[in-house]
Parts: sequence; structure tokens; C-alpha cells
Amino acid sequence: MPLAAPPPVTVVIDRHDDVIHTHTALAAHHPPSGRITLHPGPGTTSETGLAHDLLAALEKPPLLPGRFPGGRQPAWEAATAWITALPVTRLIVLRAHRLTARRAMRLLQLRTLTGIHLILVCHRPHLPTALHQALQAADHIITTDFQTARRHYYGATAPVPLPADQPGRPSSRWLTLPALDRLVSYDSPSPCAAPCTPPPIVWRHRPPPTPLTLYAAQQVAHRLHGVTAHPRLAATVAAALITGASLQQLATARPRDYDDAAATLALHDRARYTDGCAAYPVPPWAGVFLRAAACFARLVSGEDHELFATPGGRALLLRVAETARLRPSQPPVARRQGPAGRVEWDWRERQEANRYEAMLAVRTRHSRR
Repeated sequence: MPLAAPPPVTVVIDRHDDVIHTHTALAAHHPPSGRITLHPGPGTTSETGLAHDLLAALEKPPLLPGRFPGGRQPAWEAATAWITALPVTRLIVLRAHRLTARRAMRLLQLRTLTGIHLILVCHRPHLPTALHQALQAADHIITTDFQTARRHYYGATAPVPLPADQPGRPSSRWLTLPALDRLVSYDSPSPCAAPCTPPPIVWRHRPPPTPLTLYAAQQVAHRLHGVTAHPRLAATVAAALITGASLQQLATARPRDYDDAAATLALHDRARYTDGCAAYPVPPWAGVFLRAAACFARLVSGEDHELFATPGGRALLLRVAETARLRPSQPPVARRQGPAGRVEWDWRERQEANRYEAMLAVRTRHSRR
């Protein structure tokens, strides 16, 4: 959440509905540079519809998968979380003269929560009544000069190019990531009831996940950003990759367990199924997803609810990972149990279970002699 007051709302009066305003604002849209241009879909007046338009402007699928209390998608909460986590500092809203009072208030609430610079483009000679009333409670300035709007509010019209080593479009090639092997593990740790400040992780009973290369991290982040707008699902995949933890252990984390300043994530394991309660380092590429998930969890559920997906949402989680073309190690063709082409998530777990059963059988035979 912002520590300082956001900039005043800027209202640009496009008196004659000049196409140059629209073209300039749309050309300024470039999320990596912190600029979002929102062009609301015509013929819609619902608040949720505007949130979906905003998620689409953030280059995410507008619909959030899963079931939600009361049937209401937390689309505004998701948009707020992503704007908080991403380097987005400016939101330009075209056709602002068509905003209903409730839609305008939603945008003003978004500005308060994120500290974003909100720019409303009104393609009429005067402010409509709904927008005028909504702005009474917010600091705002009004300009009618296009050159002022172009220089100070719309921003640069030439997008900042991607670095040469940053991936472009999502790849259809699978990324096989051994850190996902335990996502369907059968362990069952529980969260700590009392406040717990775990020490840094010491890998005693399992090897640490291999850190992703710079290119692999860019690929993973790019794919996760593009396949889901649900901060909790995207963050769960990211957390599994940096911790190698099972979904059950990831479910022990609460929003307070992510320390953005220290770049650590605390997971709990009182019974020591693996390495006990411990704090894991969070690389920068994953920090974006964890920041979004922590903000989303606080807005939707509060501080004492799960930070990540729970085992009950495993099917949605695996679908997100597969849509992003991320998978764990796969068995040889001769040892597959499912049809060709289907991801087998529990192959490593089956191997460990079979080895454990074989070890017990040997011990049982020796004890009977």
C-alpha cells in the first residue's frame, strides 16, 4: 500500500473528441514502463466489467478461475494487487465521461490503495454530473490543452524496447522444472498457531531446488504473467519453484510470512516432515508474484488467511502451470501411467513411495528370520 498521498487526479478535457487524444493515450500504453491506458469496453456499465477491462490492459486474462463467496469475482482486488506489485505508476482512462458514479468511485479507490497517478480523459466540453460529483472528494486538476496533456500526463508515445535477453511471446515449448516435483507431495504440515519467526532454511533432508538461470527465470515470469490474473495461483507456482515445497506446506504461509523488505518467505512445518519451519530467500523475479499475492490476500481475506492456493485448489493450480507450459520431471515413455502428452505430476512421489515400501519389505523379511 502507498506510503505517500497519490498525485492529484488529472482530468483532460478533449472538448471536440479529437482523435489525436485517443491515439496519443493509446500509444503511451506500455506496462513495462509503468504506463497503462484503459479503454473501457463499449456498452458496459458494471463495476466488474471495468475491472476485467483493467486486467486486460495489464495484459492478463480478465477472468479469474475458481469459485468465490457470493459468486463475486474479486477482480478489483486482483487488479489492485497487480498494480501494487508491478511498476505501474500511471493509469490513463479514456471515455471517462461515460463513467457511472460507482465506476468512478472504484477508480478513485484504486488510486488511494495503489498511489497510482490517475488520468481521466473526458471527450466532452464539460464534466458530466456523475464524474463531477465523484471528484468532489479527491484532489484534482483540469486541463484543456492537448500539448500539456501530451507532455506531462500521457507520457512518451514510443514504447521502451525490451532488453535483448528478455523473452517476447510465450513459448509453446515445455519447461521441465524439477522443483515442481513435490507440488503434489503427500506430506501434511500445518501452520503455526502462535507467531513464528523461522530461521533461514538449512537443507537437511532434501536438496535445495536448483536456482533458475536468468533466461529461465524470465521465461517463467513472462509465462505466469500471461496465463492468469489470479495472484494467488501465479504466486503459488513461483513459490514452489524457489522453495521446492509441497502444496500442503505452501498452504501454511500467511501474508505476514512474506517479508518484502528482507526478500524472504517463511513456511511452517512444526512436525518436521522436511526441514521444519524456515525462511526461504526470494529472488526478484518471484518477489513480484509474492507481493501481488500478499496484497490480494489482505484485500480479500485478511491477514490470517492463506497466502497461496490450498490443496483444495490443486486442480486449478496445475491447470495454470500446464497452461504456462511448466511441468515437473517426467517419467520415461516406458514407465508412463497415463496417455501420451499428459503431464504426470506425481511420478517422483511414486518413485519415493515405491522405494520406501521396498525398504519396509526388506526390513520385515529380516525381522522374521
